[in-house]
Amino acid sequence: MLNKVVKNAQEAIKDIEDGAVIMLGGFGLCGIPENCITALVQKGTKNLTCISNNAGVDDFGIGLMLKTKQVKKMISSYVGENAEFERQLLSGELEVELIPQGTLATRCMATGYGMPAIFTPAGVGTEVANGKETREFDGKTYLLEHAFKSDFAIVKAWKGDTHGNLIFRATSRNFNPLMAMAGKITIAEVEELVPAGTLDPDMIHTPGIYVNRIFQGSDYEKRIEQVTTTKR
Repeated sequence: MLNKVVKNAQEAIKDIEDGAVIMLGGFGLCGIPENCITALVQKGTKNLTCISNNAGVDDFGIGLMLKTKQVKKMISSYVGENAEFERQLLSGELEVELIPQGTLATRCMATGYGMPAIFTPAGVGTEVANGKETREFDGKTYLLEHAFKSDFAIVKAWKGDTHGNLIFRATSRNFNPLMAMAGKITIAEVEELVPAGTLDPDMIHTPGIYVNRIFQGSDYEKRIEQVTTTKR
C-alpha cells in the first residue's frame, strides 16, 4: 500500500494491545512522538515494554505512561530526569534494563538490518555482562548482545510524505531513524505531511519502505529539558 496515511494518533495506535513491546524514538525531549504517547495514555494500554533512549520527564513523554502505570518494563540508556521512574524502580514496581547508549542504538540498527546479534566491547567486565556470552577477537573481549524484538516502532519526524518517506531535524535524527527500521509495524507522526514526490530524494533520511502508517500531528510542545541562560 503506497498511501499510508491514517487520520490521527488514535487510529495509528488502535491495534497496540496490552503487553506489546514498543520502540519509541527521541533523544532527551527532542523528537518524541508526543501525539502517539497521548493516544496510548487515553487508550489505557498497559503492561507495555518500552525501548527508548530515556523515559521522558514526570509530566511529558514516556513519563506520562509511567504516571498512569502503563509501563511494565523500560529498556533505556538514561533515565535521570524522571522522579516517578526512580520511585517505581526503587519500589520494585518497574522492571528496568539499563543499556550503554551505543549498544542500544546498535541493537536497534541490527534489528533493522536483519542481524540476530552484535558483538561490542561496551559493558565487558561490568554488571551489563552478567549472564551474557563473551568472545575474543584479536586479543580483545567482546560481549554478545541480541537484536531487539519489538511489535511496534513509534517515531516522530519533521516532514513526511504520503508514501512514508521521512525527514528528521537536528537532534531528533538520533534514535528515530534506527527505530523506524526496526519495528514490525512502524508508525510515524510528522509536523508536516506532503504529497508523494514533493520531498527532495537526497534529503530523505528514512525511506517509506520502513513505514507502515503516517499522520500529521498537532500541538507539539517541543520542550527543553533544562534551560540555562546567562543573566542580563
